[in-house]
Amino acid sequence: MVTSIVLWTLIIICFALAFIALIKPIIPGVPVLWVGFLIYYFGINKSNLNMSFWIIMLIFTAVIFLADILANKYFLKKYGSTKTGERVGCLAVIVGSFVFPPFGLIIVPFISVFIAEKLQGKNTKESIKSAWATVVSFISSSLAKAVLQVIMVIIFFVYIIF
Repeated sequence: MVTSIVLWTLIIICFALAFIALIKPIIPGVPVLWVGFLIYYFGINKSNLNMSFWIIMLIFTAVIFLADILANKYFLKKYGSTKTGERVGCLAVIVGSFVFPPFGLIIVPFISVFIAEKLQGKNTKESIKSAWATVVSFISSSLAKAVLQVIMVIIFFVYIIF
């Protein structure tokens, strides 16, 4: 009984961390979600999570990573961001998660990419577009990840209850 409570506590912590990762990008959200699934599988009950569960989770995991990459590419390419702007944006999102969260996730990347694009020789209007694209890209990929992670958790509970 105590073991079960400890394991369920760890599972809930993993699920919570997966969602915290949406605003703290340094935490690997989807892998932490998987740790929760694996704790259940190896610690509580192997029979509830069959092969179809794992296949569905693999598909969702692939979709999350693909959505993240495609959202970034789409918005950054659409608004003409340079490779330097993209790299600075990625780093700025991580730094921004520690600076005045959650607002730092928007302010730090915006300012950082704006400066990076200006240093690349872009005019102010182009630099603002690229900076805005970084923010929109981060927000849209975070929303997509949040929705998909909620669905993954719901599927997990459906499998263990039914």
